[in-house]
Amino acid sequence: MTTAVVVGAGPNGLAAAVNLARHGVDVQVLEAADRIGGGARSGELTLPGVIHDHCSAFHPMAVGSPFWTQIDLEHRGLTWRWPEIDCAHPLDDGTAGVLYRSIDQTAAGLGSDGPRWRRALSDLAAGFDELSHDLLRPVLGVPRHPIHLARFGPRALLPATVMARWFGTEKARALFGGAAAHVYTRLDRPLTASLGLMILASGHRYGWPVAQGGSGFIIAAAATALGEYGGAIATGVTVRSRADIPDADIVMLDLSPAAALSIYGDLMPARIKRSYQRYREGSSAFKVDFAIDGDIPWADPACGRAGTVHLGGTFAEIAQTELERANGQMPRRPFVLVGQQYLADPSRSNGDINPIWAYAHVPFGYNGDATDAVVDQIERFAPGFRDRIVARVSKSTAELQAYNANFIGGDIIGGANDRLQILFRPRVAVDPYFTGVPGVYLCSQSTPPGAGVHGLCGYHASEAALRRLRTEK
Repeated sequence: MTTAVVVGAGPNGLAAAVNLARHGVDVQVLEAADRIGGGARSGELTLPGVIHDHCSAFHPMAVGSPFWTQIDLEHRGLTWRWPEIDCAHPLDDGTAGVLYRSIDQTAAGLGSDGPRWRRALSDLAAGFDELSHDLLRPVLGVPRHPIHLARFGPRALLPATVMARWFGTEKARALFGGAAAHVYTRLDRPLTASLGLMILASGHRYGWPVAQGGSGFIIAAAATALGEYGGAIATGVTVRSRADIPDADIVMLDLSPAAALSIYGDLMPARIKRSYQRYREGSSAFKVDFAIDGDIPWADPACGRAGTVHLGGTFAEIAQTELERANGQMPRRPFVLVGQQYLADPSRSNGDINPIWAYAHVPFGYNGDATDAVVDQIERFAPGFRDRIVARVSKSTAELQAYNANFIGGDIIGGANDRLQILFRPRVAVDPYFTGVPGVYLCSQSTPPGAGVHGLCGYHASEAALRRLRTEK
């Protein structure tokens, strides 16, 4: 019987394990932490009975993931919950751009930019499933839906700063800019429009839901599926060298390229080793969780109905702060994401005490305390917020790395999203998952299609392993 060891029980490690196990492979998963999940864990961080997501929170890519759909996580205990409004982006004049799952409802709130919003996104949302099949996989390959890809390409190649000029109102530009900022690099670079467009299109296709009870329930459902297929998980097992990995036909590494290099670098072909050595991190966050009494007193009431709120001001301000951050400067007003998961999932609250999830984009490895900057940004658009805080817990970039060793320097998306690395992670190759060491594959978010709880990095890596195994036989 074919055997496999998966190192790391994050979403991608578990996805790889489940896919291998359902193909008859005897799978063992090794996890260093005492709990599985990687960046998709949840629990009480501030006060008893108040549930926070530790890192990943909203899941527009996970709810529509073709692999999780195949596995049917909802049959295994996962329940998705949607807020009334997916995302809001407030401005200093007290108004906000508002993203609904309905493209018509969104366009109606954008005034003169409504028709432009439809033209920019309606075809992408309508063809999202076909488009995602080609985009959420390695770049070097034969597309299954070339027409959809050809329509998307001209927009995707643009810098976000150029795409933003398509819109005439500040509401629409800011709403697009907040989504584009998820690319986590300066927005005047080519291809930076692509992720913003995909996130918005996925929102119009599937919405931006949360997992009932916390993101950890996605992991619990995946672990249940693995158990049903005969796979096993061991926690508290740290892998520092090859001696810590049992003999197996396949080894899947849900690790950073640096960690993979430290374990297998001496066996890698020189060209692959050089690629791993050149791989760059750079997408750092500073996270703050709050417990508040009641709701955030947003100046625009629509923000009080939105699961996600992007805080960055105008598009021009976002572009400037992301440029400063990418250049190693801590912005005075950093881009901040706020999560109000309890609006869709009241089970996370304890009476009138509600959890608020937030993080700021900060320079790579930033060693300062950005707590006040996060509070100031929320207070800027919600005067009186400070008075409602009853508890808060901050995680610096170093503490994020201590929480998850893959978050090097606080980089929560597994690598810098700039230059060629925005397309080719961790290296330029038809099979970017193969490490060059027989039987060994990288399956973390540092591989295509990148960060998210979609599980597709693990799925594609395991498919690559199965194909090579069949060829060798």
